[in-house]
Amino acid sequence: MGSQALGEKGAERIVGVTLLYVEDEREIGTAVSADLREREYAVRWLESGEGVLEAAEGCQLAILDVMLPGLDGFTVGQRLKRAYPGLPILMLSARTSIDDKLQGLEFADDYLTKPFHPDELAARIEVLLRRSGTAASAPLALRHLIVEPGSSVIREAASGREIMLTGKQFQIFSYLLRHLGQILTKEQIYEAVWGESYIEGDKTLMVHIRYLREKLELDPAAPEIIETVRGIGYRVRP
Repeated sequence: MGSQALGEKGAERIVGVTLLYVEDEREIGTAVSADLREREYAVRWLESGEGVLEAAEGCQLAILDVMLPGLDGFTVGQRLKRAYPGLPILMLSARTSIDDKLQGLEFADDYLTKPFHPDELAARIEVLLRRSGTAASAPLALRHLIVEPGSSVIREAASGREIMLTGKQFQIFSYLLRHLGQILTKEQIYEAVWGESYIEGDKTLMVHIRYLREKLELDPAAPEIIETVRGIGYRVRP
Protein backbone atom coordinates (compact mmCIF):
# COMPACT_ATOMS: atom_id res chain seq x y z
CA MET A 1 0.00 0.00 0.00
CA GLY A 2 2.87 2.33 0.83
CA SER A 3 2.19 6.02 0.23
CA GLN A 4 -0.78 5.41 -2.05
CA ALA A 5 -3.74 7.61 -1.15
CA LEU A 6 -6.68 5.87 0.41
CA GLY A 7 -9.46 5.33 -2.12
CA GLU A 8 -13.08 6.39 -1.99
CA LYS A 9 -15.08 4.23 0.37
CA GLY A 10 -17.73 1.85 -0.90
CA ALA A 11 -21.29 2.53 0.19
CA GLU A 12 -21.97 -0.88 1.67
CA ARG A 13 -20.48 -1.85 5.03
CA ILE A 14 -21.06 -4.76 7.36
CA VAL A 15 -21.80 -3.26 10.75
CA GLY A 16 -20.73 -4.70 14.11
CA VAL A 17 -17.71 -6.68 12.88
CA THR A 18 -14.38 -6.69 14.73
CA LEU A 19 -11.19 -7.25 12.73
CA LEU A 20 -7.85 -8.37 14.16
CA TYR A 21 -5.05 -6.64 12.26
CA VAL A 22 -1.37 -7.52 12.76
CA GLU A 23 1.09 -5.17 11.02
CA ASP A 24 4.44 -3.94 12.31
CA GLU A 25 4.98 -1.07 9.84
CA ARG A 26 3.53 1.94 11.65
CA GLU A 27 2.72 4.02 8.55
CA ILE A 28 0.86 1.21 6.81
CA GLY A 29 -0.86 0.08 10.00
CA THR A 30 -2.09 3.58 10.77
CA ALA A 31 -3.45 4.12 7.25
CA VAL A 32 -5.14 0.72 6.95
CA SER A 33 -6.64 0.85 10.45
CA ALA A 34 -8.03 4.35 9.82
CA ASP A 35 -9.51 3.30 6.49
CA LEU A 36 -11.20 0.20 7.95
CA ARG A 37 -12.61 2.20 10.87
CA GLU A 38 -14.05 4.71 8.40
CA ARG A 39 -15.80 1.73 6.83
CA GLU A 40 -17.30 1.16 10.31
CA TYR A 41 -15.29 -1.90 11.29
CA ALA A 42 -13.90 -2.20 14.79
CA VAL A 43 -10.14 -2.83 14.48
CA ARG A 44 -7.73 -4.39 16.99
CA TRP A 45 -4.28 -3.51 15.68
CA LEU A 46 -1.20 -5.33 16.97
CA GLU A 47 2.35 -4.59 15.85
CA SER A 48 3.61 -8.11 16.49
CA GLY A 49 2.25 -11.61 17.02
CA GLU A 50 2.58 -11.28 20.78
CA GLY A 51 -0.79 -11.66 22.48
CA VAL A 52 -2.53 -12.46 19.20
CA LEU A 53 -4.52 -15.43 20.54
CA GLU A 54 -6.00 -13.32 23.32
CA ALA A 55 -6.71 -10.41 20.96
CA ALA A 56 -8.53 -12.69 18.51
CA GLU A 57 -11.24 -13.49 21.04
CA GLY A 58 -14.52 -12.15 19.65
CA CYS A 59 -13.06 -11.14 16.27
CA GLN A 60 -14.75 -12.16 13.02
CA LEU A 61 -11.67 -12.00 10.76
CA ALA A 62 -7.86 -11.71 11.05
CA ILE A 63 -5.56 -9.76 8.72
CA LEU A 64 -1.91 -10.75 9.11
CA ASP A 65 1.25 -9.32 7.59
CA VAL A 66 3.83 -11.99 6.80
CA MET A 67 6.95 -10.04 7.82
CA LEU A 68 6.59 -9.50 11.58
CA PRO A 69 9.17 -9.11 14.34
CA GLY A 70 9.65 -12.32 16.29
CA LEU A 71 7.19 -14.90 15.03
CA ASP A 72 6.44 -14.45 11.33
CA GLY A 73 2.91 -14.17 9.99
CA PHE A 74 2.86 -17.77 8.78
CA THR A 75 3.56 -19.08 12.29
CA VAL A 76 1.09 -16.65 13.87
CA GLY A 77 -1.57 -17.60 11.33
CA GLN A 78 -1.11 -21.32 11.92
CA ARG A 79 -1.49 -20.83 15.68
CA LEU A 80 -4.59 -18.69 15.14
CA LYS A 81 -6.17 -21.30 12.89
CA ARG A 82 -5.57 -24.04 15.45
CA ALA A 83 -7.07 -21.93 18.23
CA TYR A 84 -9.95 -20.52 16.14
CA PRO A 85 -10.66 -22.94 13.26
CA GLY A 86 -13.62 -20.92 12.00
CA LEU A 87 -11.81 -17.57 11.93
CA PRO A 88 -11.15 -16.38 8.35
CA ILE A 89 -7.53 -15.28 7.85
CA LEU A 90 -6.28 -12.88 5.18
CA MET A 91 -2.52 -12.74 4.67
CA LEU A 92 -0.77 -9.55 3.48
CA SER A 93 2.73 -9.67 2.06
CA ALA A 94 5.18 -8.02 -0.30
CA ARG A 95 6.32 -11.54 -1.17
CA THR A 96 4.94 -12.48 -4.57
CA SER A 97 6.51 -15.89 -5.21
CA ILE A 98 4.15 -18.79 -5.74
CA ASP A 99 5.88 -20.74 -2.94
CA ASP A 100 5.07 -18.01 -0.40
CA LYS A 101 1.47 -17.83 -1.57
CA LEU A 102 1.06 -21.58 -1.38
CA GLN A 103 2.58 -21.63 2.12
CA GLY A 104 0.13 -18.98 3.25
CA LEU A 105 -2.87 -20.63 1.65
CA GLU A 106 -2.17 -23.89 3.48
CA PHE A 107 -4.03 -22.32 6.43
CA ALA A 108 -5.18 -18.86 5.32
CA ASP A 109 -8.36 -18.11 3.39
CA ASP A 110 -6.88 -15.43 1.11
CA TYR A 111 -3.51 -13.88 0.25
CA LEU A 112 -3.12 -10.26 -0.90
CA THR A 113 0.21 -8.89 -2.10
CA LYS A 114 1.52 -5.40 -1.39
CA PRO A 115 1.09 -2.74 -2.61
CA PHE A 116 -2.70 -2.97 -2.63
CA HIS A 117 -5.56 -0.53 -2.97
CA PRO A 118 -7.69 -0.17 0.19
CA ASP A 119 -10.86 -0.84 -1.82
CA GLU A 120 -9.45 -4.22 -2.86
CA LEU A 121 -8.66 -5.08 0.76
CA ALA A 122 -12.18 -4.07 1.79
CA ALA A 123 -13.72 -6.13 -1.01
CA ARG A 124 -11.76 -9.23 0.01
CA ILE A 125 -12.78 -8.75 3.63
CA GLU A 126 -16.45 -8.59 2.56
CA VAL A 127 -16.09 -11.80 0.54
CA LEU A 128 -14.46 -13.68 3.43
CA LEU A 129 -17.09 -12.49 5.90
CA ARG A 130 -19.89 -13.61 3.62
CA ARG A 131 -18.22 -16.93 2.93
CA SER A 132 -17.86 -17.57 6.66
CA GLY A 133 -21.50 -16.70 7.29
CA THR A 134 -20.67 -13.64 9.40
CA ALA A 135 -22.53 -11.34 7.05
CA ALA A 136 -25.55 -13.57 6.50
CA SER A 137 -27.62 -11.78 9.12
CA ALA A 138 -25.36 -8.84 9.94
CA PRO A 139 -26.79 -5.34 9.38
CA LEU A 140 -25.67 -3.60 6.20
CA ALA A 141 -25.05 0.14 6.02
CA LEU A 142 -26.08 1.41 2.61
CA ARG A 143 -25.68 5.18 2.39
CA HIS A 144 -28.41 6.60 4.68
CA LEU A 145 -30.01 3.19 5.35
CA ILE A 146 -29.36 0.26 7.69
CA VAL A 147 -30.64 -3.05 6.33
CA GLU A 148 -31.12 -5.99 8.72
CA PRO A 149 -31.42 -9.08 6.48
CA GLY A 150 -32.13 -11.47 9.33
CA SER A 151 -35.23 -9.59 10.45
CA SER A 152 -36.20 -8.04 7.09
CA VAL A 153 -36.00 -4.57 8.66
CA ILE A 154 -34.81 -1.40 6.93
CA ARG A 155 -34.13 1.74 8.97
CA GLU A 156 -32.95 5.27 8.43
CA ALA A 157 -29.47 5.40 9.95
CA ALA A 158 -29.84 8.92 11.36
CA SER A 159 -33.26 8.62 12.99
CA GLY A 160 -33.64 4.86 13.44
CA ARG A 161 -37.08 5.09 11.82
CA GLU A 162 -38.21 1.81 10.30
CA ILE A 163 -39.15 1.94 6.62
CA MET A 164 -42.07 -0.35 5.89
CA LEU A 165 -42.01 -2.20 2.57
CA THR A 166 -44.58 -4.52 1.07
CA GLY A 167 -43.58 -8.15 0.58
CA LYS A 168 -42.90 -7.71 -3.13
CA GLN A 169 -40.94 -4.50 -2.55
CA PHE A 170 -38.70 -6.23 -0.03
CA GLN A 171 -38.20 -9.23 -2.34
CA ILE A 172 -37.11 -6.92 -5.16
CA PHE A 173 -34.75 -4.95 -2.92
CA SER A 174 -33.31 -8.10 -1.35
CA TYR A 175 -32.66 -9.59 -4.79
CA LEU A 176 -30.83 -6.43 -5.86
CA LEU A 177 -28.78 -6.49 -2.62
CA ARG A 178 -27.80 -10.12 -3.13
CA HIS A 179 -26.32 -9.03 -6.46
CA LEU A 180 -24.83 -5.78 -5.19
CA GLY A 181 -23.13 -3.80 -7.93
CA GLN A 182 -24.37 -6.08 -10.70
CA ILE A 183 -26.63 -4.81 -13.46
CA LEU A 184 -29.73 -7.01 -13.47
CA THR A 185 -32.12 -7.13 -16.39
CA LYS A 186 -35.85 -6.61 -15.94
CA GLU A 187 -36.29 -10.23 -16.99
CA GLN A 188 -33.94 -11.51 -14.27
CA ILE A 189 -35.60 -9.50 -11.52
CA TYR A 190 -39.17 -10.28 -12.60
CA GLU A 191 -38.57 -14.00 -12.96
CA ALA A 192 -36.71 -14.21 -9.61
CA VAL A 193 -39.43 -12.34 -7.68
CA TRP A 194 -42.65 -13.38 -9.42
CA GLY A 195 -41.51 -16.80 -10.63
CA GLU A 196 -42.97 -16.16 -14.06
CA SER A 197 -41.59 -15.24 -17.46
CA TYR A 198 -41.31 -11.52 -18.09
CA ILE A 199 -43.54 -10.16 -20.87
CA GLU A 200 -41.96 -7.33 -22.83
CA GLY A 201 -43.71 -4.05 -22.08
CA ASP A 202 -45.07 -5.13 -18.68
CA LYS A 203 -44.90 -2.12 -16.34
CA THR A 204 -45.35 -4.05 -13.08
CA LEU A 205 -41.67 -4.05 -12.10
CA MET A 206 -41.23 -0.39 -13.06
CA VAL A 207 -44.15 0.60 -10.82
CA HIS A 208 -42.70 -1.35 -7.87
CA ILE A 209 -39.30 0.28 -8.39
CA ARG A 210 -40.94 3.72 -8.35
CA TYR A 211 -42.68 2.95 -5.05
CA LEU A 212 -39.43 1.56 -3.63
CA ARG A 213 -37.59 4.74 -4.49
CA GLU A 214 -40.29 6.85 -2.87
CA LYS A 215 -39.67 4.95 0.37
CA LEU A 216 -35.90 4.46 0.25
CA GLU A 217 -34.36 7.40 -1.60
CA LEU A 218 -33.68 10.81 -0.09
CA ASP A 219 -34.64 12.26 -3.47
CA PRO A 220 -36.66 9.76 -5.56
CA ALA A 221 -36.19 11.97 -8.62
CA ALA A 222 -32.40 11.60 -8.32
CA PRO A 223 -31.97 8.06 -6.92
CA GLU A 224 -28.63 7.13 -5.35
CA ILE A 225 -29.49 3.61 -4.19
CA ILE A 226 -31.51 1.94 -6.96
CA GLU A 227 -29.95 2.99 -10.26
CA THR A 228 -31.63 2.63 -13.65
CA VAL A 229 -29.27 1.35 -16.33
CA ARG A 230 -30.94 2.56 -19.50
CA GLY A 231 -31.97 -0.18 -21.87
CA ILE A 232 -30.94 -2.98 -19.48
CA GLY A 233 -32.45 -2.87 -15.99
CA TYR A 234 -31.43 -1.86 -12.47
CA ARG A 235 -28.71 -2.21 -9.88
CA VAL A 236 -27.84 -1.18 -6.34
CA ARG A 237 -24.41 0.40 -6.45
CA PRO A 238 -21.89 -0.47 -3.68
